[in-house]
Amino acid sequence: MHLDVSTEDGWQTMVAETEQALGPVSALVNNAGVLEWGTIEEQTLESFRRVIDVNLQGAWLGMRTTAPSLRRAGGGAIVNISSLAGLTGYAGIGAYVASKWGLRGLTKAAALELAPDGIRVCSVHPGAVRTAMTADFDDSFTAGQPLPRFGEPEEVARMVLFIAAEATFSTGVEFVLDGGVIAGPPTVLTPGQ
Repeated sequence: MHLDVSTEDGWQTMVAETEQALGPVSALVNNAGVLEWGTIEEQTLESFRRVIDVNLQGAWLGMRTTAPSLRRAGGGAIVNISSLAGLTGYAGIGAYVASKWGLRGLTKAAALELAPDGIRVCSVHPGAVRTAMTADFDDSFTAGQPLPRFGEPEEVARMVLFIAAEATFSTGVEFVLDGGVIAGPPTVLTPGQ
């Protein structure tokens, strides 16, 4: 069903209809995200709020609204899709970076709060993945990373499924799918450099 993740009413309707059709929720994946370009001085307040409303407030509303259903299911997993921008900074997309760092912290707080109920909460931090958000980038965008290619949505989906179904002793942690970007540049250093 269509869901505007930035609205509490939308989340309440979604959870109610899901429970009616399928029973209590056992897993939630917060995957909605928007990116708006602009330096801190260029971006408008309206643009900044839109990114925060979808990327951070939307995930908070999802966790807040779904937690009672997860309790009724006897526990489960919440997977928040963050980004490499939740682990490092990028110029020109400050609102996005702020939202993804915020989601990383919110994930940790939720993991601590919901653990007594058997609800695990983790975040996923993809790098460049071939989606509509990266459609304007060519292969040169990933050429300098250790695995010089875009990730595929299916690779992220498999990680999410692993976290939800198999990583049963993991909560409050980050899972990174970035082609090795965080590891560092794929340059062999030699003496004298």
